[in-house]
Amino acid sequence: MRHTPLMLSLAAALAVSACAKNETPATPATPAASSTAAAAPATQAAAVTDEHSFSQPGKVRTTDLALDLALDFAKKTLSGTATYTLDWLDPTATQLVLDTRDLTIAKAEGLGADGKWAPLQFKLADTADKVLGTKLTIETPERPKQVRVTYTTSPNASGLQWLEPSMTAGKKQPFMFSQSQQIHARSWVPLQDTPIVRFSYTAHVTAPKDAMVLMSADNDPKAARDGDYSFKMPQKIPSYLLAIAAGDLVFQPITDKAGVWAEPGTVKPAATEFADTGKMIDTAEKLYGPYRWDRYDILVLPPSFPYGGMENPRLTFATPTVIVGDKSLVSLIAHELAHSWSGNLVTFSTAKDAWLNEGVTSYVENRIVEALYGKPRSDMELVINRNELKAEYNEENTPLQKLAGKPGELKDPDDNLSSTVYTKGAWFMQFLEQRFGRENFDAFLRGYFDHFAFQSISSQQFADYAKANLLDKYPGKVTQEEFDQWLYEPGVPSDAPQIASPTFDAIDAARKAFLEDGTLPSSDATGKWTTQEWVHFIEGMPTTLNLKQMEALDAAYKFTGTPNGEIAQRWYPLAVRSGYTQANEAISAFLQKIGRRKLIMPTYNELVKTPEGLKLAEATFAKAKPGYHPITTGSVQAAIDGAKSKPAQ
Repeated sequence: MRHTPLMLSLAAALAVSACAKNETPATPATPAASSTAAAAPATQAAAVTDEHSFSQPGKVRTTDLALDLALDFAKKTLSGTATYTLDWLDPTATQLVLDTRDLTIAKAEGLGADGKWAPLQFKLADTADKVLGTKLTIETPERPKQVRVTYTTSPNASGLQWLEPSMTAGKKQPFMFSQSQQIHARSWVPLQDTPIVRFSYTAHVTAPKDAMVLMSADNDPKAARDGDYSFKMPQKIPSYLLAIAAGDLVFQPITDKAGVWAEPGTVKPAATEFADTGKMIDTAEKLYGPYRWDRYDILVLPPSFPYGGMENPRLTFATPTVIVGDKSLVSLIAHELAHSWSGNLVTFSTAKDAWLNEGVTSYVENRIVEALYGKPRSDMELVINRNELKAEYNEENTPLQKLAGKPGELKDPDDNLSSTVYTKGAWFMQFLEQRFGRENFDAFLRGYFDHFAFQSISSQQFADYAKANLLDKYPGKVTQEEFDQWLYEPGVPSDAPQIASPTFDAIDAARKAFLEDGTLPSSDATGKWTTQEWVHFIEGMPTTLNLKQMEALDAAYKFTGTPNGEIAQRWYPLAVRSGYTQANEAISAFLQKIGRRKLIMPTYNELVKTPEGLKLAEATFAKAKPGYHPITTGSVQAAIDGAKSKPAQ
């Protein structure tokens, strides 16, 4: 998942996750560009504990999932069956336990030795856990090879968003999309909702004939829009990568193996913005080995999508807010593509080790950006990220600054900061690269992706592999103590590699001149500034400016009303803090148009700090809420409720 490299200091999207430690590394996978991979060894499932799943993958594990679903826009439901092919690991196990959230379960059946389906007794737990949902226990005394569950989702499923036509770009047809990470897949499919379990899947989905349905599977660019769709995903994936979307969607190719799906009015500008996708794939393959997922397509979602991107295999979900016309924000695509190696191919076994997905991916992303757009661009993005990390880290959140818990420690899955998971993780990778040399470190990462391909692993497994293939192989470069400090201790080590950006030095000088005497940067200079430069210019401003300064900046650069969300998310909080009420109307319009949490939460968080701002926040939220994803709604509501609960000053 990506918030783009221009992240404000928000907690990582790790609302719920899990713990893993001390699995035994599996036999290395063959580094061939195969479409299908063998399942990870059975012993792996038994070695990991995921506190955020009711399922018992050490006893029985899903190896294949077959869905047969009907999509109903009017009822805002998916209904049908999920059929599980099972690997019974424990010879004494006689139950299949699945994760659910707000699902209506009609029946459960097992496939008998005679080839006939027979009813199975099942029970949903009497009470639902606020975080985990509801445990579904199916009695399976005969340990059938396949079990089938018939169910219906809730209109309020946390992993699905149903949009009215007015909330889409085309305004003509409804739209639906999923967001399964971290544990929202259980709200639209009853399953073993843990990254410990990887499975292949097929799906048959019926929908209204005017809706194109896509999944994180083998979408055919030439598929007829006829309301009847079939999908196959032969590579084994964890549940959080299960994805579905439906709406008025058309396709435009970028290369013969990559393209863009989007609403008709969005597809051409998106394909133009993402035109370098093929070059990104070529660059990543040269660095880290073959792309093993066949196609790489991008689905541009409506603005209500709560994240920058989601790395659903074969079909990255992306926000339209990165389509700004100059390719300055396409590192989001580089990030989601990088997940095809780090995250999708080699996955954290539980989300407590989130840095294994996001930190390694952020490093790979930056390498792709450097190769295609030059080191000055990649360095600017690193500086922005690290400045935000420095701003976010403080004594109060010291426990949240660890990448991983030491063996035997129980790390709370909510104890993650986005700066830790993304930025510190990538910084750790750069530290290793500099110490061991880029050539050696590239070879290490490529070997790592091959060795653990199509497996879910822990930080301990990464540490063991790095010891054998880096620390011991190249003695004297990095000590075990240095390695462990990065992995297990808070903060950033004092000898961390630093990045200097001459481009940003010029921006700093321009800002300094403005603050000292009101001199604005020349239009000759600013006319060439990219999003990264504007972001750095605004982020370096004092906490507040006086109205004269705000008016001068706005008159010169038209920040208020900007279509660039990255600039808006910096300018509007500054406007709120500075009492620049002239921006209020534009602020409200922006918050109603965009549902991406990373872009809007900084402004909401500033608004709720004053009575006047809180009033504007509540009024705006009331209008915007119908178009927000449930995840975004929860974040905004929490900010408002938190402000209202504080005693008056």
